Amino acid sequence: MKTFEDYLARLYKMKPNIYIGDKLVGRDDPRLQGGQNIIKVTYDCAHSEEFEDLCVTTSHLTGKKINRFCHIHQSEDDLLKKQLMTRLLCHRVGGCIQRCMGIDALNALSVITYELDQALGTDHYERFKKYLEYFQENDLVASCAQTDAKGDRLKRPHEQEDPDQYLRVIETREDGIIVRGCK
Repeated sequence: MKTFEDYLARLYKMKPNIYIGDKLVGRDDPRLQGGQNIIKVTYDCAHSEEFEDLCVTTSHLTGKKINRFCHIHQSEDDLLKKQLMTRLLCHRVGGCIQRCMGIDALNALSVITYELDQALGTDHYERFKKYLEYFQENDLVASCAQTDAKGDRLKRPHEQEDPDQYLRVIETREDGIIVRGCK
């Protein structure tokens, strides 16, 4: 597992391609430090004995210890620990920890590439696993974006003209729930 210092060293070596306003800045620009400090917590807690059970797991590919943010969920326990880790870290930083969506995207890619291979006879999943091994070995930070339809953002979900602008439960059954709407 890498440390935050390893992360920063890699980050600072990258070619500048960030603009703040109309000015190209390096990743060492002090205006980016707040976000970097949040990422620091995700590395530091993985190296803390106190939080090891939640923030560290074993790679299903290599058998090595890895940061849970680099893990493809293998069990219900993995999902629970990921959720507990997320809550813990969000409470520590006071909001978003910036790594959740990236690992959720990697987990989705794992499933989709596997299903593609089963349906089409391709080798996407094998290539994905090679990339994942690199990702885990280097303890990378992935980023992802999420959008919500939201409708009229001045109105609460139940006030929307089109109720399908938000995801909602429309029926509860013995075997689960039925949802409708955008997410």
